[in-house]
Amino acid sequence: MAGFDKVVDSYEEAMAGLEDNMTVIAGGFGLCGIPENLIKEIKRKGTTGLTIASNNAGVDGAGLGLLLEDRQIKKMIASYVGENALFEAQMMSGELEVELTPQGTLAEKMRAGGAGIPAFYTATGYGTPVGDGKESREFNGRHYILEEALQGDFSIAKAWKGDRYGNLMFRKTARNFNPMAITAGKIAVVEVEEIVEVGQLDPDEIHLSGIYVNRLIKGSFEKPIEQRTVRSA
Repeated sequence: MAGFDKVVDSYEEAMAGLEDNMTVIAGGFGLCGIPENLIKEIKRKGTTGLTIASNNAGVDGAGLGLLLEDRQIKKMIASYVGENALFEAQMMSGELEVELTPQGTLAEKMRAGGAGIPAFYTATGYGTPVGDGKESREFNGRHYILEEALQGDFSIAKAWKGDRYGNLMFRKTARNFNPMAITAGKIAVVEVEEIVEVGQLDPDEIHLSGIYVNRLIKGSFEKPIEQRTVRSA
């Protein structure tokens, strides 16, 4: 990797510098659009004590659920925790600290972190346990709570295509949390299905500028499905 070229050749190089007790912002929604190979590299490295912010923790045996198997996650900041039996067991036993955050608030916390905005007011959660202990104000007759932005030591995400400068395109619902997650990390690592040369992506089709990306790697993906229902013949 040199100059504007963000491409790295190995997952070891992609996640170089990740250490115990760091905070990681992870893109994906369930198993859709997750950086599955970057997660596997974190598992291989054995990094522990991690705080991870993501919509959820994958499922048992896939996605971020892999990191729960070896107790690599210390704290999870998430909006949904209902797909993972191991997650539930660790949370109920006190092994895993969980900060449950409304989904839109979580997305905005990532976006604000990437934009350099330290905090913002939202009506979501006012008058509920989500708002306990948080500053509140009234605007135009409605009550709001102050939520702090999220920033991570690393962010990991997946895109569909990227050029060597890190300009990215996402595919359909796999975009989900990925753009916001990328911007919120001090070191942003993105894996893609295809890397193209600079100039091959139509500027009007670029969803996120390469200025936010530090490392880019091409991977191959299993794209697991959480739940699949088929109609009987």
